[in-house]
Amino acid sequence: MNKGTLLLLHVCYWLGAVIDLVAGLIMVVPSFYGTVNKLTVFTPTQAFTNVAWMGAPLMFGWTVLLLWADRKPLERRAVLLITLIPILGNALNQVASYSSGFYPLEVAIQQWLLQAFLVILFVIGYWQAAKLSRIEEAAGKDK
Repeated sequence: MNKGTLLLLHVCYWLGAVIDLVAGLIMVVPSFYGTVNKLTVFTPTQAFTNVAWMGAPLMFGWTVLLLWADRKPLERRAVLLITLIPILGNALNQVASYSSGFYPLEVAIQQWLLQAFLVILFVIGYWQAAKLSRIEEAAGKDK
């Protein structure tokens, strides 16, 4: 098994898990949300807190999903592609948040750069894992 590909997969899963854990904490503590997003005038309403607390368990669940995938990184590589859905959805949300004047451009750019990095990293990780899996399957058939 290719150690470089396995290391890349572990980095993908763990980096995603840590980011999702932090995102969940940001949702659970609305004042942290305001600080992280550099919102100088931010008073979370009950509706905001309710919606954030609805999303937080999903972020914590995704954290666990990524750590579960890390246990069998090659076999569970599809989790990386599935994870692109919330990353890209979040990027679209930031477009709307910036366009409406809610987020400052500086925050939106930082988040877009992180999301672009994750998309590229996860696609490369998935692609390398799929390639390694095909090689291993071919080697197994030759025996």
